[in-house]
Amino acid sequence: MDLHMPTQSPKHNCICIITLRIPTPPISCLAINTTFLYAASINEINVFDLSNYVHADTFTTSDPSSGCIKSIAFHNNKVFTAHQDCKIRVWQITHSKHHHLVSTLPTVKDWLRHFVLPRNYVNVRRHKKRLWIEHWDTVSGLAVHGGLIYSVSWDKSFKIWNVENNRCLESVLAHHDAVNTVAVSDNGTVYTGSADGLIRVWEKVGKGRKHRLVSTLEKHKSTINALVLNGDGSVLFSGSCDRSIMVWERKKEVDENEHQMVFAEALWGHEGAILCMMTRNQLLVSGSSDRTVRIWQKRQMKGYSCVAVLEGHERPVKSLAAVAGGGGCNNCGSSLSVCSGSLDGEIKIWEVSAET
Repeated sequence: MDLHMPTQSPKHNCICIITLRIPTPPISCLAINTTFLYAASINEINVFDLSNYVHADTFTTSDPSSGCIKSIAFHNNKVFTAHQDCKIRVWQITHSKHHHLVSTLPTVKDWLRHFVLPRNYVNVRRHKKRLWIEHWDTVSGLAVHGGLIYSVSWDKSFKIWNVENNRCLESVLAHHDAVNTVAVSDNGTVYTGSADGLIRVWEKVGKGRKHRLVSTLEKHKSTINALVLNGDGSVLFSGSCDRSIMVWERKKEVDENEHQMVFAEALWGHEGAILCMMTRNQLLVSGSSDRTVRIWQKRQMKGYSCVAVLEGHERPVKSLAAVAGGGGCNNCGSSLSVCSGSLDGEIKIWEVSAET
């Protein structure tokens, strides 16, 4: 692993603390669990300790055909990874901070429970059927909330799994094209973003308590790559190949006495597709195929504006993760340590703050 200590960008008044390089680019996904940064590249995950930037572990599947890792999520001492081979893998974090594979979803036990009955099969292509508990294309995104795992796939569906026994509880055909991203609010509302350019909103309704479509958000003109909610779930951000970030705010509908996401504004500035986003400390962070990271902050009564542009990556920025940081820029607040991963195999860790 190559380490490059530190560089500074006076133009944006933010500091790149360190650059980490992994041996097998591109980086497909970043995620943070406590003080550890997980960086996925192809079918391998490298783990770094953010307290000292030392490489802590590497783990990978024994099956080279598992394909690229698309998403990483955590629950207690488990790590969940989404793979190109249509599987979700479950890893146990040991006391020594190493990782070993404990399960693959769907599990053999769950598969055996379903494979006998014809009603458990669904048509996936002409003359081809699969069990409803199985994804039949790349698993593109994961979210863990309330003891449940939410997975989305290029097979146009999302599925819900029990985090304790690994059983698939529900499968929903969500879009007319590949589903790329998922976000789940504290109240259990599910948001899915697709290559069909739509965001669909799902809630548990009716006696069966299964998820049903309650709203469709239409503003983007191209594939949606990223969805993220703010801390209290009142604002949804969506990023697309059309280079825009759409901001949706939850409004109370007087007539229906319900809360519903409505379009608030569009954020423009990136010169390429929006590939990833995250929020923290009232800030929105976005990464793009234009090789930059932008920091956005909401101005009182004026919507969001870009307060910093982080430059230095040589390839598109594919993934972002962040933790609360200390120090930062002069006359700045809301300090963050932002990790940005690029298709060239570099991870840059920035100390950034947006001016108040």
